Amino acid sequence: MKNKTQMQKRSLVLRFLDKIEAAGNKLPTPLTIFFYLAVFVVVLSGIGAALGWSATGEMYNASNKAVEETTVSVVSLFSISGLQYMLTSAVTNFTSYAPLGFTIVIMLGIGVAESSGWLNGLIKKVVKITPAKLVTPMVVFIGVMTNVAENAGYVVFIPLAAMIFKAYKKHPLAGIAAGFAGVSGGFSANLLIGSADATLSGFSAAAAQTLDPSYAVTPLSNWFFMIVSTVLITIVGTLVTELVIIPRLGTYKENGDGTLVEVSDQMSAKEEKALTIANWVFIAIAGLYIIACIPQNSFMRNPDTGSLINGSTLMNAIIPLFTLLFFIPSFVYGKVCGSFKSDKDVVASFNKSIASISGFIAMAFVAAQFTNYFSKTNIGRILSFKGAELLQSLNINSVGLMMCFILVAGFVNLFMASASAKYAIFAPVFVPMFMKMGLSPELTQVAYRIGDSTTNIIAPVIAWIPYILTIMKKYDKDSGWGTLVSSMLPYSIAFLVSWSLLLAAWMILDLPLGPGASVFYTMG
Repeated sequence: MKNKTQMQKRSLVLRFLDKIEAAGNKLPTPLTIFFYLAVFVVVLSGIGAALGWSATGEMYNASNKAVEETTVSVVSLFSISGLQYMLTSAVTNFTSYAPLGFTIVIMLGIGVAESSGWLNGLIKKVVKITPAKLVTPMVVFIGVMTNVAENAGYVVFIPLAAMIFKAYKKHPLAGIAAGFAGVSGGFSANLLIGSADATLSGFSAAAAQTLDPSYAVTPLSNWFFMIVSTVLITIVGTLVTELVIIPRLGTYKENGDGTLVEVSDQMSAKEEKALTIANWVFIAIAGLYIIACIPQNSFMRNPDTGSLINGSTLMNAIIPLFTLLFFIPSFVYGKVCGSFKSDKDVVASFNKSIASISGFIAMAFVAAQFTNYFSKTNIGRILSFKGAELLQSLNINSVGLMMCFILVAGFVNLFMASASAKYAIFAPVFVPMFMKMGLSPELTQVAYRIGDSTTNIIAPVIAWIPYILTIMKKYDKDSGWGTLVSSMLPYSIAFLVSWSLLLAAWMILDLPLGPGASVFYTMG
């Protein structure tokens, strides 16, 4: 009886997600949606400016490293000056759109890897040695870990996740969902210390010092909590993928007659030889990268601080480094195997890979305008200030207050994508306010990171959404915004609930959030 009840409940969830997908896919194409959103922002900014919409609050100023009271007003684009701005900034909006450059550069490497056959051969080997039961947790875990390399997870790993799932005869869209959930939904979690830890801790320290000048917040301040969070996100992401996403998507039908294309996992002697040589080349290049990072005066490090994470050449050049890591072994594989007979074959692979993302490039132009308009009009910042006012007006206990703070951070994230930009607004308000209530800056930072991460995968303003939609189209031409939202909503809800409960338990048990970082704060 219990199993029957569980099946009925699950089928209700699946039917609900099917309705979301159907409704979402009846919407216009993603490019058209971004166009409508851009127009809506322009019109809304005109209304807001006419009505005098504004908000005042304290905000961290990175230029002079001080917390300042700032009044933010809506900037109207529904005007002659707004029209001039939109016309003159259209090209720079497009060329400065981060996902565009990253995607084109990395696709030069991935395109060669696919065309040469090295990537397919590598996946065949992975399939042979990795049990099918471990593929989903492996994809989610690697997705979480890639956020230490910032955008590389989106560009490199999510397409690979689709290929891996397809090789295991699982639906590629489920692989995209699991990879996207790990990379973006679990953005703050990691076993390592990343650039986000350094950036956010700087904001927290500056905000805390307005109340306690001697207070220090380090990049390690959330490390213990994030280690456990990595395990949590991997488990929850795996359960959602296996129990909801894979059953809902069903068997992947690639042929027009509804049958699954069977791909042989056998390799010829020449392919085996080429794979072995290419893999050793891959290992050698990775080894060179590691060796180059070791010296304290390495060119891979930040020349001022010696850091390998914050402001380092390694992080700033991560996409070109990944491109070379893919391109060189792929070229070697193609020459040994015979799939690359001349430079014309290599150039053809470049052309093919760029052609495969032509739809993304067109969509990116419109998405870049929308993203820029939303930032220019200050609508997102005003929402942040208003959210801060709402929380300040509440009168609840510390655990309940943190849960509300997570919800506000998650809600604002739907409209303002940049984690650091939001925290520059949130930290000066909430860090001192919660310190006065006996809650540490490190706790405020953790709660913010939970809210910011869990709604990434359903936020329309996330810059990588057009790229994800393009990857999905490769495997299902009928997929659209509805498919993406219906696939990612279960992860978002599950991550939000489970991660919030973990923080609540952490607070109740009064566990350290990181080395020397307590949940509670005592003045003096």
